[in-house]
Amino acid sequence: MKTNLHATKKWRLLAVLAAVLPFTLSSCTDDFVSLNTPPHQISEANIDVGLLGQAFAQSQYFGMLGSPGTFQLGQSLFADLYSQYFATTAENFDSDQYVEVGRWIDGFWRGFYGRGARELAFVESFTEENEGLELPNAVIKVWKVQLFHRMTDYWGPVLYSQFGNGETSVAYDSQQDIYMDFFTKLDEAVAVLEQNRGGSVFAGHDQVFDGNVDAWITFANSLRLRLAMRIRYADPGKAKTEAEKAVAAGVMTDNSHNAMLLTTANSRNPYNVITNWGEFRMSSAMESLLEGYNDPRKDIYFSPSVDGDSDGDGSPHEGMRNGLPRVQKGSVLNSQYSDMGTIWLPPNKGGTNPPIRVMSAAEVYLLRAEGAVQGWNMGGSAKDLYDLGIQMSITESRVGGDMAAANAYAAGTSLPADPQDPWASPPLSDIPVAFDQGGSAERQLEQIITQKWLALYPDGWEAYAEYRRTGYPKLYPIIESQNPRIPVDGVMRRLTFVSSEYDNNGEATQAAVGLLGGPDENDTKVWWDKK
Repeated sequence: MKTNLHATKKWRLLAVLAAVLPFTLSSCTDDFVSLNTPPHQISEANIDVGLLGQAFAQSQYFGMLGSPGTFQLGQSLFADLYSQYFATTAENFDSDQYVEVGRWIDGFWRGFYGRGARELAFVESFTEENEGLELPNAVIKVWKVQLFHRMTDYWGPVLYSQFGNGETSVAYDSQQDIYMDFFTKLDEAVAVLEQNRGGSVFAGHDQVFDGNVDAWITFANSLRLRLAMRIRYADPGKAKTEAEKAVAAGVMTDNSHNAMLLTTANSRNPYNVITNWGEFRMSSAMESLLEGYNDPRKDIYFSPSVDGDSDGDGSPHEGMRNGLPRVQKGSVLNSQYSDMGTIWLPPNKGGTNPPIRVMSAAEVYLLRAEGAVQGWNMGGSAKDLYDLGIQMSITESRVGGDMAAANAYAAGTSLPADPQDPWASPPLSDIPVAFDQGGSAERQLEQIITQKWLALYPDGWEAYAEYRRTGYPKLYPIIESQNPRIPVDGVMRRLTFVSSEYDNNGEATQAAVGLLGGPDENDTKVWWDKK
């Protein structure tokens, strides 16, 4: 019997069983949970608020790919490389050469829908069907938007409104419809949350804000701003309306507002695990910016290479180009190029298991700066908002910089550096950090997105989406592409629908291809990718 993510009408009850299990770590060989036949049945009447909270907590951790195996399959092998935060050193990892390895991404898809999305959907449905749970339901709506915007940004059409409906064939939603529903969901959620300001929800279980309703309001507004900017080129009028609405309602303005997903000994930051596998190192693009700008985050973001200053540029932080052919890769590269900074390394190497950043005030200020460049009412000038974004990033707790260092960096006029790597890479661009108030809107956009790329690190998922949306920062061509549809200077525009969906949900998946506006290929753009 084929495993099916959609077939059972009792899938919500199975989710409860999973919710009471402790957080566990998985690997690339995980057997993903079948939802076809629940091994037990329990009555919904026996579900208490604590059990519901545990299910929500599971949706937070697993929905954000906390499990290292799912994280590797979904983010480390794709978005982290396509955003060029890292380049892979592993000989058999061809995704860095624009090869979409089907079993990897299929494993991620099944991991997401079989765990984080399933538990989210259970709590959403339960809070809708039972009285007195309007406040928990509002929080669930916000979190649903957070999780599913990441999925649709990867694929375009995805399982969304019909997921978990108990049918054996589940329709996909178009990305445009999904985004419009996101804004509706946020409207509904914020209306309820505002009525409960000062209150608490899912306290003791909420892994991001520990139940603080006011914090969820600020996050919801900030998320609206992110999504509004995402659709700027696809629907400029809607983007402006939603962005101005978000800022007027109140967005993140300080690092104390940051949305940080709690990590513990049993629910670790996935980098804290996968950095021990020796699969990737700093990219040349990152080296060019960090060294050229004399970035105070450099020593936090990356460790000195084991071999030291191999290129003679005076810095032991070494980056490598993306897309090396197999014959040029291998574990020997791991000592030549820089690993992640100490905080993300395994405990035996000094790692501190940092929380997983979901969203930050730095990102929000830089989103507002982009809107201000377009003449939108963002509550400040583009330059002031840009500088504040830099300040928030450099003074964020994980970086530990002070305001003096942040202000000096924001005023810097140095340019990206020649990384002096073996591939004769030139400087990544010709833009300084200091905001060019007299420059064109496009030049200012490049500055804003380049600084956002640095501030988002190591969230390759968001950085990859912004790179596709804007074309910035200007990244290096990869050394070799094995994808006939994507040249070395091209961009992987999306991931293709996974094999298990073609096998188990074939009619709906074929119909989803018709929602793409092109073939189910890596060079077909998602709806918002209109620049």
